[in-house]
Amino acid sequence: MKDIYENPLCARYASRQMQHIFSPDFKFSTWRKLWIALAESEQELGLPITDEQLDQMREHIYDIDYAKAADYEKRLRHDVMAHIRTYGDACPKAKGIIHLGATSCYVGDNTDIIQLREALLRIRKLLVNAMAALADFAGKNKDIPTLAYTHFQAAQPTTVGKRACLWLQDYLMDLERLEFELDRLKLLGCKGTTGTGASFLELFGGDGEKVLRLEELIAEKMGFAASMPVSGQTYSRKVDAFVLNVLGGIAQSMYKMAQDLRLMAHEKEFDEPFETEQVGSSAMAYKRNPMRCERVCSLSRYVINTVANTADTAAAQWLERTLDDSANRRITLPEAFLATDGALTLVINVIRGGRIYPKVMEKHLGEEMPFMATENILMHAVTMGGDRQELHEAIRQHAQAAAVKVKMEGGDNDLLDRLLADPAFHLTREALGEVLDVRKFVGLAPQQTEAFLARYARPVLEKYADELGVEAETNV
Repeated sequence: MKDIYENPLCARYASRQMQHIFSPDFKFSTWRKLWIALAESEQELGLPITDEQLDQMREHIYDIDYAKAADYEKRLRHDVMAHIRTYGDACPKAKGIIHLGATSCYVGDNTDIIQLREALLRIRKLLVNAMAALADFAGKNKDIPTLAYTHFQAAQPTTVGKRACLWLQDYLMDLERLEFELDRLKLLGCKGTTGTGASFLELFGGDGEKVLRLEELIAEKMGFAASMPVSGQTYSRKVDAFVLNVLGGIAQSMYKMAQDLRLMAHEKEFDEPFETEQVGSSAMAYKRNPMRCERVCSLSRYVINTVANTADTAAAQWLERTLDDSANRRITLPEAFLATDGALTLVINVIRGGRIYPKVMEKHLGEEMPFMATENILMHAVTMGGDRQELHEAIRQHAQAAAVKVKMEGGDNDLLDRLLADPAFHLTREALGEVLDVRKFVGLAPQQTEAFLARYARPVLEKYADELGVEAETNV
């Protein structure tokens, strides 16, 4: 049956890998791993915890009885206590030492950090694959001239490859910031109810060194270099804000690129992948709407708008903690990652399978070239003995007349014919052909593309060679 709401981020957009990271199985098995790490470390530091108890806990990491946990939570109104009871029922010999000295945030917040780390690693993998696809696209098309725009008005030509480098450079900056946050993630640790470690100090008979060592041992067992140096009951919610700033930055880059491709699709210069039986419109059978790029923009806009949510949550925390962050974070953090995952997968799919149309680009260049070439024509005519000021005025008048024909009459741009017919310019068809060579108008675009790929993009991608080659199929 389909009679309840189904989150489209899971049903339509995000990968199974990202969905697993925020799944109940991942979350609650991580809680149990944290309880084991706590108990192991407490045993190593001298508390009376037996190997038999630890063995039983290890045997029941993944066999989680969700129905029992739900029943406990309905009665206790506390999710952590519900899972402590459920785990204890599965491990009766260890029941008395599960969660010893800890507060709820020991499992909750430490698991959140572990999920953030795993999710960032997944995003990094998708990001470098998107970058690799763009680098290949840029290299392949570094010499393909295309009309460049400022204010979406025709400007000087560039090349398709150089334009792709603009998108790729944004992703490089995003990757730098992702690595910065990933390298600095720390566990909350086990500092107790208000972050003072009082409960553990009591357990260890006032031995503060053991309390500090307990955190070090747990961090090592969970694969982290360190825990937060100080905390209240929770880790600072600024961590969430920093991480989502990374996702927001990636979303900005994706939106910019996908929006550019939508503009190019409007100009019939680019098509995203389009399957044999794909329908572009239920009414207009001829349509090939850029629906994948539109979806990238749609998901990216959602991610961008979650960033402010985490900033608000970080600012709203009271003293050592408050619970008004809990429901919000259960929604905001997973959904931001799921949406970013879905959008990045689409980016890879579009760049790998998209198609450009150089002949259409050539047509558009030809339509604007008469105007863009006037400065070069002016210089040619001056070298032939003409007066620069008089020639400038002649070009202005001819250009205005040509513009009237294009805009008012719907005719072709006849500026070049006008200049050829004006004896003041000493133009021949042969000379005009040389002046109009588009390679003279793209500047250093091909060389800039080659240099950027060689000096910046390729060296970074080489570092992540083991992560390249992900599948990027769209769900719908």
